[in-house]
Amino acid sequence: MRKKAVPVGIEDFKELIQEGYYYIDKTLLIDEMLMNRSKVTLFTRPRRFGKTLNMSMLKYFFDVKDKEENKKLFENLKVSDSEYMSEQGKYPVIFISLKDLKGNTWEENFMLIKKHIKNLYMEFYGLKDKLNPIFKNDFEKIVMEKEDADWIYSLKNLSNYLYEYYRKSVIILIDEYDAPIINAFDKGYYNEAINFFQTFYSSALKTNNSLKYGVLTGITRIIKEGIFSGLNNLKVDTILNKKYSEYFGLLESEVIEMLDYFGMKYKIEEVKEWYNGYLFGESEVYNPWSIVNYIDNGEIKAYWANVSGNTLLENMLDHAGESVYDDLKRFTDGESIEKYISDGTTIKSFLNNDDEIWQLLLYSGYLTKDEKQKEIDVTSEYTDVYNLRIPNKEIRKYFGNMFLNRFFGTEVKTNILIKALENGDIKKFEKTLGEIMINMLSHFDLDKEMEKIYQVFMIGLVGFLMGKYEIISNDESGYGRYDLAMIPIKSNEKAYLMEFKISKTKNEMEKRAQKALKQIDEKKYDTKLKARGIKNILKIGVAFYGKEVKVVFK
Repeated sequence: MRKKAVPVGIEDFKELIQEGYYYIDKTLLIDEMLMNRSKVTLFTRPRRFGKTLNMSMLKYFFDVKDKEENKKLFENLKVSDSEYMSEQGKYPVIFISLKDLKGNTWEENFMLIKKHIKNLYMEFYGLKDKLNPIFKNDFEKIVMEKEDADWIYSLKNLSNYLYEYYRKSVIILIDEYDAPIINAFDKGYYNEAINFFQTFYSSALKTNNSLKYGVLTGITRIIKEGIFSGLNNLKVDTILNKKYSEYFGLLESEVIEMLDYFGMKYKIEEVKEWYNGYLFGESEVYNPWSIVNYIDNGEIKAYWANVSGNTLLENMLDHAGESVYDDLKRFTDGESIEKYISDGTTIKSFLNNDDEIWQLLLYSGYLTKDEKQKEIDVTSEYTDVYNLRIPNKEIRKYFGNMFLNRFFGTEVKTNILIKALENGDIKKFEKTLGEIMINMLSHFDLDKEMEKIYQVFMIGLVGFLMGKYEIISNDESGYGRYDLAMIPIKSNEKAYLMEFKISKTKNEMEKRAQKALKQIDEKKYDTKLKARGIKNILKIGVAFYGKEVKVVFK
């Protein structure tokens, strides 16, 4: 029997089944949704966690068009034994994905919207001549992209046309509903976008007699934008909810079975460290994009974080206060931190409130709920407080690389810095550290944000050196707390202890650097390293004055 193919980037359910790709059966999502009978459901999950594939599955299951052919797609899958199989092929389905609406201006994006809607209408072109004259005329205006075409109500109107033709209520599936709104905010035309999408969505989902069910997917729960105001029958399912938790992402049993099928089960522990750790509801899940790409490439490395859109997150970091950087450093050190996660938000509030960044990081997949979550008193006003943590090594590596590229200049520069240190070339280390400082000071104010600069430096090193060194900062050892330790994974290799000082004048830099070096000995900062059996320790004193750096060592 021919071995199934690895489904890298396959998001069309029909293609995946017919072309013989490996499929992890998530069809009981259909069963559960029909059991709950929510009129409109919004699923918020990180990118590339199976949202589009699941929406494609719903389309092929419910669509009245090609009913018998589509029924074959579900043979031998879990839903085929369900009582709800009787719902297969019963409804007209509209499926639209908005993830590629990324115009740089509103005019450009509106052109993309019109092309999207025109292509959607073309899928149903065969029914045009069966419509009443008014509907037919409006349909043709969309297809011909006429000036007076009714774009803002086009989704609702299409559902009305389908209802008239089939005499059956319509299912509307909207994939990545928030992508064009987030992009609009990032590109500076938020108001135009929100004015359009408020009516585009609400008319189709709120005041639509032709609607059977509506399903949306996205990353954020931007409820307060007003898009869904008055939509009383909306059920929102986030990564914090228990319902549907096993249908997005991969359970450990599914990962083990898949690794076994492709002869890679022997790496399960390393795979778990890198790609597991997400807690959706009460289900611990793996990142499906990373698992599929690991199986395809056979190499443990970061896959997901490198393809996920991070522009909004990076903009938020530019505006973030010192406490955010302090907490990010604690997260990269493996700590779990308690944070308030609000019940819905607005995109605008992301840049105005440091607390909102944790919501974005959580819903985007860069943080997860900790399984050590404290029991919450439901009578308390603080029921939306969660212990959060970084889920795995892939995300820890991502944070390090993002900070390196954004604040250090390039990864190459950091590589030169570490190589100089390892080779004992302190002059080159000093010169390169100075160049990195110049780049970082284009982002930060040295006088006001020294602590933030320090945290960024630590986070960058954590990501860059992960797997080779353990990076520890501000840890108690001997008679005080050292600033930075680079501790080798192998105890027979060299460790590095660093102490930093700020100099008030250029002439004092050497003196301050020597004082930092002397402090390492006086306060016996090497006590813990020696207790771990590490004998080869390079001690380094660093003084900063503006964009200049002085380094001494012993």
